[in-house]
Amino acid sequence: MTQPIRVLIVDDHTLFRSGIKALLQRQEDFEVVGEAGDGLEGLKRAKSLQPDVVLLDLHMPGIGGREAVKLLAEEVPACNVLLLTVSEDAEDLMETIRAGARGYLLKNIETDFLLNAIRSAARGESVVSPQMTGKLLMGVRMGTGKEGAAQEGDKEKLSPREKDIIALLAKGVSNKEMAHKLNVAESTIKIHVQNILKKLHLTSRVQAAVYAVEHGLVQKD
Repeated sequence: MTQPIRVLIVDDHTLFRSGIKALLQRQEDFEVVGEAGDGLEGLKRAKSLQPDVVLLDLHMPGIGGREAVKLLAEEVPACNVLLLTVSEDAEDLMETIRAGARGYLLKNIETDFLLNAIRSAARGESVVSPQMTGKLLMGVRMGTGKEGAAQEGDKEKLSPREKDIIALLAKGVSNKEMAHKLNVAESTIKIHVQNILKKLHLTSRVQAAVYAVEHGLVQKD
């Protein structure tokens, strides 16, 4: 039997944590290994529990979500951080993704979307709430956030096929859809994506999407 996805819930609202915990416990493939009410406690619990996924609120007392993402990325790099917040602010989105978060979800998302997003994060994939995709691209175009590790010249390291793939990735196209569109195996797409991240010195698909928009790799429809 496949091991369940081990989840740590970090949120300062007790009732919200209880609701998410109850939801996840009804699924056979999830195990809630712990809870925390603020960023510092969440960091301590993540270090001791080593969860697969940390569900992290953004605005909390003490160490907030932005700082917690940075600390988690530095001190518990094996865990995948998924922001779960009410904030629709583009700067919050950009800063947390650049800091290493696997995804950014709004608390008004559908239950199935949340469950699938956690599963995706556990696999090392990235996900953003549909309502935030436009803000992500808008934030990039307006120069929101700081310059990432990838540089302008890095795009020349990409092959023509990799440029096609990063452009599709920036438009939110899944690996399966890319494979169908480009008439290749899905496993081939996954290899290309990993190569793109390596060449651009990035850690997630969302960061790659940001880079693609910043550096003119996405053609307007």
